[in-house]
Amino acid sequence: MRKNIGILMGGYSSESVISEKSGRVVHAHINRERYTPYLISVTRSGWECLADDGGRWPVDLNDMSFGPQDARVRLDGFFNAIHGTPGEDGLVQGLLDMKGIPHTSGSVLSSSLTFCKGMCNGFLRQYDDVRVAPSVTVTTDDTDVDAILAVVGLPCFVKPNNGGSSFGVSKVKAADELRPAIAKALSQDREAIIERFVRGTEVTCGVYLSKGKVTALPATEVVSENEFFDYQAKYEGKSREITPARIGPEMMDCIQETTVKVFRRLGLKGMARIDFIIQDDVPYLIEVNTVPGLSEQSIVPQQVRCTGMTLQHFFGLLIDDAFSTSNKEA
Repeated sequence: MRKNIGILMGGYSSESVISEKSGRVVHAHINRERYTPYLISVTRSGWECLADDGGRWPVDLNDMSFGPQDARVRLDGFFNAIHGTPGEDGLVQGLLDMKGIPHTSGSVLSSSLTFCKGMCNGFLRQYDDVRVAPSVTVTTDDTDVDAILAVVGLPCFVKPNNGGSSFGVSKVKAADELRPAIAKALSQDREAIIERFVRGTEVTCGVYLSKGKVTALPATEVVSENEFFDYQAKYEGKSREITPARIGPEMMDCIQETTVKVFRRLGLKGMARIDFIIQDDVPYLIEVNTVPGLSEQSIVPQQVRCTGMTLQHFFGLLIDDAFSTSNKEA
């Protein structure tokens, strides 16, 4: 019997537009012989199923059903494609976990930890085999610039502490640029993180859990036409993404092994994408993304295709693992 799978997309943040693209790609590639997929738009107003005929049906969050009374559809599980809150920070995970409904993302704890860049990087610094650049987290732009720069130096990056898709990110080259950059980041989030600039080759590595095994995908090298991998570079074609990355086999092994270690140490499930910059043959972890982009042009789909897998097969592995994990926990 085919399972009804809701594909969660949208959300409350600036990343909702990207999330909708990811959700529609998942919907297009799901194996319809095994699953019946439904697009579920999540906004602050509620959850709605977007029907193929253009109709919109409110989703009853009590039993995860929608549709006319004489033909209600009940969703058996969810594929989480929400970038940002509430899909990447643990809120959706908490709701679904309380109801015992399978989903493709991790636990509340792992999701909330990885969503907060400062706390996640602080947690990972305790391991000698993971390098993380020094950083400072602030909640106001009225801060001690000299004290911050004593830790991170110049140039440095300023980002929203809880967010992604490069919204609100700045590269700061002079001390008088720091406060405006913090204000820009705080326009997107309640916290800003200031990180030491690491110069080198940027690579990113997808990873997923299936049947108890954590597998790293081939790493991708990111070459931005802009000064860094900003929104234009990510989503408007201002970058080259080379899969597999032009790094030697030993470095590829190192990146993949580190990616698997981080995935396990954070207690992640489903899939993730972990970003690094290689400086002087040492990979520095930059960020952990637990709901990475899944548009046709996104990095993880590129890496999946590089292995010879189809997106249909890959998404099926994630959905199957969600149901398998849910059954064990029950």
